Amino acid sequence: MSSYVSSFATKIPRMGKGYDDVFRVTHVVKHYKVPCNLSKQHIGFVSKFDQICTSSVMEEEQEKLGFLSEEGEEYWTELEVAVRAVQMACNLCQRVQDTLISNIGTNHHQVQSKDDNSPVTVADWSVQAVVSWMLSECLGSENISIVAEEDVQTLTKANASQLLEAVVETVNKSLAEAPRFGVQEPKSALKTSDVLEIISRCNSTGGPTGRFWVLDPVDGTLGFVRGDQYAVALALIEDGEVKLGVLGCPNYPMRKEWLSYHHRYHRIISKLTPPSSETWNKGCVLYAKKGSGKAWMQPLLHVNKMFVWPNHAKQVSVSPVDNPALATFCEPVEKANSSHSFTAGLAHSVGLRKQPLRVYSMVKYAAIARGDAEVFMKFARAGYKEKIWDHAAGVIIIQEAGGMVTDAGGLPLDFSKGLYLEDLDRGIVACSGATLHEKIIEAVDASWGSSSL
Repeated sequence: MSSYVSSFATKIPRMGKGYDDVFRVTHVVKHYKVPCNLSKQHIGFVSKFDQICTSSVMEEEQEKLGFLSEEGEEYWTELEVAVRAVQMACNLCQRVQDTLISNIGTNHHQVQSKDDNSPVTVADWSVQAVVSWMLSECLGSENISIVAEEDVQTLTKANASQLLEAVVETVNKSLAEAPRFGVQEPKSALKTSDVLEIISRCNSTGGPTGRFWVLDPVDGTLGFVRGDQYAVALALIEDGEVKLGVLGCPNYPMRKEWLSYHHRYHRIISKLTPPSSETWNKGCVLYAKKGSGKAWMQPLLHVNKMFVWPNHAKQVSVSPVDNPALATFCEPVEKANSSHSFTAGLAHSVGLRKQPLRVYSMVKYAAIARGDAEVFMKFARAGYKEKIWDHAAGVIIIQEAGGMVTDAGGLPLDFSKGLYLEDLDRGIVACSGATLHEKIIEAVDASWGSSSL
């Protein structure tokens, strides 16, 4: 590893076809550790968003966010780039979801079914392209390896021309707004072949060594197409360990009680009292870095606003509730790959008395990290294998917010075995604290023999 010290507004060489050769860094990164092969392609943000501030002010801001400790320096740039990428992806998803909802019945080409009959949308492929582009532009394409859920096979089928056209259009609309998120936009629109190439870069299979990103472009696609909750999840794994995670939850309400309602109902009520452009009533991005002991949340970027780090971020932490009778537990909405009956029995035996909060996607992880819920349990049906992109970002965020995530045997989830959480002991248990976690693990051991899982 080598180090460099960038100063405010210092010109840095930039490589890449079709892009300016010179970028300017808008913030100070003190002694950031950069891999040797990044020496000619450091991160750069466009100069028109430079803020007039001194290095001492920026250091104070970083210190407040826990990034200037000896341990905190590493992965700082990757974390900021990942947050910007997820912000940009959430912006894209909001536009696509609004279109799907307002044109129900006329957008058949924007929603497809995969081999397992689960839905996949224009947003899935478009987010994958945008995040892949963003990481490559900011960190150097030769340094980026991505494990992601979608591939280009469906897009390249003869009957998918309309779908592919919609993806290319959506990607280019999003990239045209890149300067809002601090990155130079392409000088010309990407061609179909360019978009397919960017998506196809996401072909890593993970494993125990090396560094790779894990992306779920739209986690909870069923919730997405129904106008409800979904998440954009991005994590960085190195040598089998999750180093950072970012979770974008565009429809997450800031009022805890709204989580129990379908998001369309929330839309209707919100229209009765329209928020101002500055109101933070829904939508957030949560993020954390391994070993920092802190997790953060910032609002989604408002339309026509410029992203300025750290974008009004505030620290979040898990709930202090450890009495099962007062705890809220989450479980998946879908019954296809989860047993509601088993979790209901567990909840009763542990003393969880509240109705379960059934939420799509990794929003469940966000709810625990924010302190809006205390327990998440998932016990898959026989034959189902948990995928690493469905959990990596959420796990690190809960852990750094003060919570616990293990398998049902109490062991940490293993992200070093490729695309799946291999050797997973029965299921996944996430809790706000050790007391609840211990009770649930004990209840699983006592009940498992009589289950049909």
